Amino acid sequence: MNTQPIEVAIAILHSEGGYLMQLRDNISGIVYPGCWGLFGGHIEAGETPEYAIERELSEEISYIPPSLSQFGCYREPAVIRHVFHATLTVGLEQLVLQEGWDMGLLTPQQIKTGSCYSEKADQTRPLGHLHQKILLDFMAQQPFVES
Repeated sequence: MNTQPIEVAIAILHSEGGYLMQLRDNISGIVYPGCWGLFGGHIEAGETPEYAIERELSEEISYIPPSLSQFGCYREPAVIRHVFHATLTVGLEQLVLQEGWDMGLLTPQQIKTGSCYSEKADQTRPLGHLHQKILLDFMAQQPFVES
């Protein structure tokens, strides 16, 4: 029996005071179904977290930031989340959503509130609680991003 935690790489992409988030598909069997979350995913065998986040962003939104910096590592017994951050240097219209229900730039207030409306879903949907915590931690350490 494998008791090793899975490892994932996720990215905080920020632009003009907004934070790019993915509205995850509303299907059972995935983490945070139907919730807003950060883009990223599993680190495959032999990958570094840095390589994995670039691969995941390319697969999910056809975009790799010019520069990614490590923000932190969130450890739980079953999952280790390697968190990176970067400035989003293109507009939303230049991103190609290839995974998920919707995407959007959420404001600091929406992140603090814990929910955001999606036109595609025609509903207000919650943020995944750990992704909200990560963003709140980031905003507390990077206040210039909120302006």
